[in-house]
Amino acid sequence: FIKSIQQNFSRGVYAIMGLYDRRTVNMLMSFCGSLHVCFVTPSFPVHSKNHFLLQLRPSLQEPLMALLDHFYWTRFVYFYSPDSGLGVLQRILDAAAERGWQVTSVNLDSLTETTFVKLLTDLDYKKEFQVIINCELERLNSILNLVSNRKNLKNYHYILANLGFMDLNFSEFQKLAPNVTGFQLVNQSDPEIRRINDDWMDFNSKDTRYTGALTYDGVSVLSAAFQNLRQQRIDISHRGNAGECLANPPAPWGQGIDIQRALQQVRLNGLSGNVQFDDRGQRTNFSLMVMELSLSGPRKIGFWNDRSGYVNTATYRPVLEEFYGLHNRTYIVTTILEAPYMMLRKNHEQFTGNDRYEGYCAELAAEIAKHVGFSYRLELVGDGKYGARDPESKMWNGMVGELVYGKADVAVAPLTITLVREQVIDFTKPFMSLGISIMIKKPTKSKPGVFSFLDPLAYEIWMCIVFAYIGVSVVLFLVSRFSPYEWKEEESDDEEETNQTSEHTNDFGIFNSLWFSLGAFMQQGCDISPRSLSGRIVGGVWWFFTLIIISSYTANLAAFLTVERMVSPIEGAEDLAKQTEIAYGTLDGGSTKEFFRRSKIAVFEKMWSYMRSTDPSVFVKNTNEGVIRVRKAKGKYAYLLESSMNEYIEQRKPCDTMKVGGNLDSKGYGVATPKGSPLRIPVNLAVLKLNEQAVLDKLKNKWWYDKGECGHKDSGRKDKTSALSLSNVAGVFYILIGGLGLAMMVALVEFCYKSRIESRRMKVNQDNLTTFHNSFCIYCFFLRNCIL
Repeated sequence: FIKSIQQNFSRGVYAIMGLYDRRTVNMLMSFCGSLHVCFVTPSFPVHSKNHFLLQLRPSLQEPLMALLDHFYWTRFVYFYSPDSGLGVLQRILDAAAERGWQVTSVNLDSLTETTFVKLLTDLDYKKEFQVIINCELERLNSILNLVSNRKNLKNYHYILANLGFMDLNFSEFQKLAPNVTGFQLVNQSDPEIRRINDDWMDFNSKDTRYTGALTYDGVSVLSAAFQNLRQQRIDISHRGNAGECLANPPAPWGQGIDIQRALQQVRLNGLSGNVQFDDRGQRTNFSLMVMELSLSGPRKIGFWNDRSGYVNTATYRPVLEEFYGLHNRTYIVTTILEAPYMMLRKNHEQFTGNDRYEGYCAELAAEIAKHVGFSYRLELVGDGKYGARDPESKMWNGMVGELVYGKADVAVAPLTITLVREQVIDFTKPFMSLGISIMIKKPTKSKPGVFSFLDPLAYEIWMCIVFAYIGVSVVLFLVSRFSPYEWKEEESDDEEETNQTSEHTNDFGIFNSLWFSLGAFMQQGCDISPRSLSGRIVGGVWWFFTLIIISSYTANLAAFLTVERMVSPIEGAEDLAKQTEIAYGTLDGGSTKEFFRRSKIAVFEKMWSYMRSTDPSVFVKNTNEGVIRVRKAKGKYAYLLESSMNEYIEQRKPCDTMKVGGNLDSKGYGVATPKGSPLRIPVNLAVLKLNEQAVLDKLKNKWWYDKGECGHKDSGRKDKTSALSLSNVAGVFYILIGGLGLAMMVALVEFCYKSRIESRRMKVNQDNLTTFHNSFCIYCFFLRNCIL
């Protein structure tokens, strides 16, 4: 290698263009830096401060880090070749130390074919499904051939850290539907680039297309630099020789700085895109296409550049024929047992396959499969969870995890569409809209009491009416006494009494005033009425008062007597947050818990602070556990869950739960697919079509209300409010019976009192017999009058 350099320098060189490997790169950079001779290379980039080294191949450090952030990888395996992967490895390890990633690095040079296959088996056992492979194309093709023999290839996600994604041999590999992402430097859809690449492949079939494009761009850079030097009339005629090379210390070439500056100032659009160098001689301001492997071959899903980072531009056409494997395989539909969405039939042991299940989502999956035209198999999620990211391992669990790690193709379940889930999987349009609601144990209905007819008016109003009645009677009595128009002469039939002074009487004594006010209040009237202006004013205002009071009482009486009210201890989230007597919680590991954890609203922050600090825990493992806790807590526990599930449980026996308040938020359930799945667009169109055809509404009515055990929430309400029971008006009967009894007792007292007065007034004989006879006659006289 040293002799080759000496021979080239002895002939005189202006710049060197070629390849290097791990053994020669340091020596070559030392020569170039000492002699001020520029070296232009399409080899793998290295981190160097040598300004005379110009690297045509872009570095993959930042594009790869952007892709890891996009896919939220925090635990993965990094296979690398020491020639090209050490720089990227150092960048990954630095990021792992900062962010807490779990990275396993494997040197490919230390592996044989046998040890590599054994390592793949070990990855299956440890469930290390996220893999980065960084090596040259020839070795990468051989690795893909070994990987293609794995049975669970669809569980993996591979990122190929190489610039020639479309140069790889995917003919057999893509039929296994693997999840593979990579980078492409050269835009092979350009006819001119394709022609030059074909010429290069005819010249050197062992080399790769992007290496040939980089070499072509290197020659273009040298040509442009020397043309600029000639136009600037810079003299570079003095060339180095062998003596200068072998001198100690070596004498640098004087014109080398001018050539180095000219090369770094080159700006051109080559086969590998924009060619431009920074002060360190590395490619800058370049763009890479991000590719993925689909059933129809490689396709572009985005791009990366210095200014925008990674930009996802994936679009999927809804033409099913484009995905030729759609009809030729059975897709795995993951779901979760949650009534009424997915339930086992009562005699499910007698059935096989999808027939074992029933429910809203079971029928929804069948409808979607019928519209899209694919076969599927329902499988329950292994851990029984919807899907959340573990804060320590950063791994996804539940149905979301099965989609992310390739264990399932579709998720048809009550899976809430959230931001964090949308970043790792794709959702269709919502097939059901809902929100977080509050479930409590249904309180006992408060039956109307004996004196419930008094409820239309408050206790204070009744007291004011009593005082008003007494006050009006007293005022009427007083004005009647003061007014001369209320007094009248009493006429007498006796002439002796006529000659005497006439007697003046007044109808409105205290008892008559009370009777007049009572008759007006009861709207029955009275035989007497005031004749004076002052008395009529009192009577008029009292009649108006009684008109308004009686009308208001009558208007409220029907509602209070005919409606059986339930006294709920809480009416919404604000009531829950204000008290601590009633505990409340959510499902552990669901979107409801995540909503409270991330909420910035004061009420919800207060509720989250209570829930996470309460001991024992208020969180439950599943919805059934939460419902049982509500029913057994005797009104001391409230469960926060989706409104659709709340409404369903309200319709199930023993019909002792109810939804209170409005929804705390608004969200939707969606059918989920892995990122970039060919099923996403067809399934989304199927959901929209089912919604427009009202199939989704029919399914909800079928599984919520038609199969409900408590009747529709509005049914029977008319019958309950149309008739009164005896308990509603029992107090009126008690007052009637009490009034009749009181009247009889008062009459008896009056009879005894009057008999005594009359017996004293009549001067009867002292004879016992005569006295007895007269008393008996008087008794009979009054008794006859009472009977008549």
